[in-house]
Amino acid sequence: MTGILAGIQVVELGQVLAGPFAGAILADLGAEVVKVEKPDGGDDARQMGPAFRHGDALNFHEFNRGKQSVTLDLKTPAGVEALHALLREADILIHNLRPGVAEALGIGPAEVTARHPRLIYCAMGAFGHKGPLAHRPGYEPLFQAFAGLSSITGEPEGPPVRMGASVVDQGTGMWTVIGALAALQQRARTGRGCVVNTSLFETALLWAGQKISAYVNQGKLPERHASGHPNFVPYQAFDCADGPLLVCCGNDRLFRKFAEVLGRPDWPQDPRFATNRARLANKDALLPGIAALLRARPRAALAEALVAAGVPCSPVNSIPEVLAEPQTAAMEMLQPVPGEDFSLVAMPLSFDGERPRIRHGAPRLGEQPAAMTPDVIDSAPRDG
Repeated sequence: MTGILAGIQVVELGQVLAGPFAGAILADLGAEVVKVEKPDGGDDARQMGPAFRHGDALNFHEFNRGKQSVTLDLKTPAGVEALHALLREADILIHNLRPGVAEALGIGPAEVTARHPRLIYCAMGAFGHKGPLAHRPGYEPLFQAFAGLSSITGEPEGPPVRMGASVVDQGTGMWTVIGALAALQQRARTGRGCVVNTSLFETALLWAGQKISAYVNQGKLPERHASGHPNFVPYQAFDCADGPLLVCCGNDRLFRKFAEVLGRPDWPQDPRFATNRARLANKDALLPGIAALLRARPRAALAEALVAAGVPCSPVNSIPEVLAEPQTAAMEMLQPVPGEDFSLVAMPLSFDGERPRIRHGAPRLGEQPAAMTPDVIDSAPRDG
């Protein structure tokens, strides 16, 4: 499939995760992404972990596949001019530089959009583009803590827990791409680009949005529910004889089916358990009984019976277990990287039933982009 964004030119000044992830999404969708790196070592993510291939860490390959690389010393006038030469033909600029750095280098949104009025300038911040903390930097776990996400994750009586995935960094990359694509549509109508601002703080607040809304509008403080849910019972993981199984009874009909599979058709007749609201009020009486029954049942056989009855459930898989699932193979989410001897997880969307392919691996530092002319590259000092 020809990339759906073929012909779109992107310049990325990305470091570590959020910015590079936005660039990787656009690259997988077919855009030409030129990654601008500092001459002395490039993106810090190249060194974040043991060398995997070509001297770079695995995470760098994950978030920089499909791009080209050029080194520019943006602390020099020549380097800044070389960047502007790239931006003359670019549609989108993405950066997640530390707060204030772009302005200090003379490549802030005001200067760049004045010179390139059709450019969509995507500035990814830490705490946001305004406010008392606008110039403070930050990282993934900091924002999970600051925005309240850690406080709602984990066991009810346990400590706050960081989520296992970098949901704030990667979410900010996704919102940046959504903003850039919306701005492209606007430019098609107006002929002008715009500035798209995103930040890790805003993304983290959105992920906590349901809990924030409940507190603001109902005065309800969130609780930690481990694998459970604040509004449904039973809707959590239980230990079976040979492993945990997650059960989701999202309405009273599903609970009746669940109770029948467990051999307890009397439960839905009990006023304490007849409705979801009743089960919420009496979960301390119901959940131990469910746990005792499931603890004696083999997981696979119970899951098969529940699926046959129409009750949503899932084994709590490890990474090797989910990779062994036939559905994982059928969806072709794991793709070999052309020209390399390893595979990466592809983008989770398809067009007309076909998933965008990873076009090639991550670039070597300073690898000459095909779109750049030698005189532009040579105009930028490479000695740091």
